Amino acid sequence: MTSTPGAGGMPLHTKMLIGFVLGTVAGIVANLYIGEAGWLDALITYVTDPVGQIFLRLLFMLVIPLVFSALILGVVEIGDPASLGRIGVKTLVWILAVTSIAVVIGLVAVNVLQPGRGLSPEIGQQLLADTSQRAGEIANAREGVSGLQVLLNIVPRNPVAAAAEGDLIAVMFFSLMFGIAATVIRSDGTRSFVSAVQGVYDICLKLIGWVIALAPYAVAALLFSITAKLGVDVLIQLARFVGTVLLALGVHFFIVIPILLRVFGGMGPLAFFRGAQPALLTAFSTSSSSATLPTTLKVTEENLGVPRRVARFVCTLGATANMNGTALFEGITVLFLAQFFGVDLSMGQQVMILVLCIFGSIGAAGVPGGSLPVIAMILVMFGIPPEGIGLILGVDRLLDMCRTVVNIGGDMAGSVVIGRSELQYESRDGTDATAVPVDSRG
Repeated sequence: MTSTPGAGGMPLHTKMLIGFVLGTVAGIVANLYIGEAGWLDALITYVTDPVGQIFLRLLFMLVIPLVFSALILGVVEIGDPASLGRIGVKTLVWILAVTSIAVVIGLVAVNVLQPGRGLSPEIGQQLLADTSQRAGEIANAREGVSGLQVLLNIVPRNPVAAAAEGDLIAVMFFSLMFGIAATVIRSDGTRSFVSAVQGVYDICLKLIGWVIALAPYAVAALLFSITAKLGVDVLIQLARFVGTVLLALGVHFFIVIPILLRVFGGMGPLAFFRGAQPALLTAFSTSSSSATLPTTLKVTEENLGVPRRVARFVCTLGATANMNGTALFEGITVLFLAQFFGVDLSMGQQVMILVLCIFGSIGAAGVPGGSLPVIAMILVMFGIPPEGIGLILGVDRLLDMCRTVVNIGGDMAGSVVIGRSELQYESRDGTDATAVPVDSRG
C-alpha cells in the first residue's frame, strides 16, 4: 500500500490502522461484555458483514480483467524478439526461478510454524458456517476431482466460462497463450490490441485505487465481525502470522539472494548490500516498486556496475513482474487463512496455490493493493472464506514495506546476474563490452 493522502489529508495506511484498531477494540469489547446478545448478532448480520462483503465483491469484480491484461502485457514486454533476445529469456527465467523459490520458502514456513493453528476445530467450523455458504459449495465442488482432471482443467474449453466461474488458473493459461501469440505476430492489429489491453490495465489500476480507498471501513467491519466472535485469540494468531511472513522474507532476502549473487553474479553480499542501500531504503520508506524505480536504476548502473541496457530492461520490467516478496506473502496469507479457518489443503492443492501465486504476482503486484484481488480469488477457489483478508489488511503496512524491499532487491540481484552473463557472452563473441565489469567481491 502506498501512503497516498486521502481527502482529509490523512495517509491511507493511517486510516487503515485506525480502522484496524477501532474494529478490533470494539469487537473484543463486544466479545467480553455483550456475548450472545441478539442485537449484536443483528449488527454483525445486517451491518458489518454486508460492508465487508461489498468490499470483497468489488475486489472480485476486478480480478479477471486485471490478471488478463497484466499477464498479456508482461509476456509482450518480456518476449519482444526484435529488441530483447537473450536478455528477455534470461529475465523470464530469473523471474520464474526466484519467485518459485520465494513461494516455496513461504509454503515451507507456514507448514512448519503453523501460524494459523491454535483455534479449536469447533470454532473453525463455526467460522466457516457463519462467514460464507459459497465457501462450502466450492469445497464440495472440488471433492472427487483427480490430479489428472486438475491438470486438464488448466486448459479451458471456454475461456469466457472459465472467467465467469472464477477459474483463475485457466484464465492465466489463456492469457499467457494470448500474450505469446501477440508477441509473435508483430502487426498493426496486434499493436492496436496490446494498446487496448494497456487501456484495460490502466482502468483496472484506477478502479483498484477507488476500491482500496474503502479499505479502512471494510477493515473495521470485517475485524469487528471476527473479534466479536473470537475475542483476544485472533490477535495471537495475527502476531504469529506477522512473525512467519517476516521470517520467510528474511530467509529469502538474506540467504537465497546472496547465494544466487555469489554463484551466478560473482558478487559478494556485503558489496551488493552496500551498493544497493539507497534503493532498499527508498523501497522500505515508499512501499512502492514503481516509486523506487528511478533510484533503483541509478544505483544498479552506478553502484553495482551493471550495463545500462541490462539495468534498464531488467529493473523496469521487474518493477511490475518480478515480485518475489509479494508472491511469498500471497502464499503465506492463503495458507495462514486456510489454517485459521480450519480448511485442510492437500499437498497437490498447495502446489496449485504456489503456481497461482507465481503468475498472480506478475503485473498486479506492482499496484497499490493490486495483490488483494488475486489473494481473494485464490481464497475462494480453495473454499477459504475471503473475509479473512480483513485480518491481513490491518498489519499490511509493515509487511508491505518489507516485501517491497525484497522485490527491489530481487530486481537488482537479477540485473547483476544477467549483466555478468551478458558480459561473458560478449567477451566470448568478440563484442566490445564497454560497461563496468560486474565482479565485486565482498
